[in-house]
Amino acid sequence: MQVEIRPYKQDDVQQAIAVWNEVVEDGVAFPQTELLDGQSGHAFFSSQSFTGVAYDAASGEIVGLYILHPNNVGRCGHICNASYAVKGNLRSQHIGEQLVRHCMHQAKELGFAILQFNAVVKSNAAALHLYHKLGFEQLGVIPGGFRRKDGVFEDIIPHYHLL
Repeated sequence: MQVEIRPYKQDDVQQAIAVWNEVVEDGVAFPQTELLDGQSGHAFFSSQSFTGVAYDAASGEIVGLYILHPNNVGRCGHICNASYAVKGNLRSQHIGEQLVRHCMHQAKELGFAILQFNAVVKSNAAALHLYHKLGFEQLGVIPGGFRRKDGVFEDIIPHYHLL
């Protein structure tokens, strides 16, 4: 599969919300609990500084996406935050790595200086491995900072990378 990444467009909304909602429904990575529908999904993806869509060049199928936005405002507005989602049956194929690398480039292009992840769940070994590989720095551990779908609290590990 040849994966390419491009900006989100309204025609992507149904496939994009399917990928996003799968991660939300899993309840082990994203802080969101509400599922997106066509209207809320388009509003959400369009409101970001950038939403990148990974797709199979041959079929056009959306296989992943990321959202990029400021982590804060004003004097901290140079720090951005991002979230990544890959279709469950396509994980472990380096799509996430392509999304993160694209996001880092896009963030720099938008004038951000730091990419920060606020809530990397401790059990998300694939993400932790990838962020370490890409040179992200761990900021510490927040004990019990994430409530999984099953109600269990798990540590989160914030990270950052200078762009």
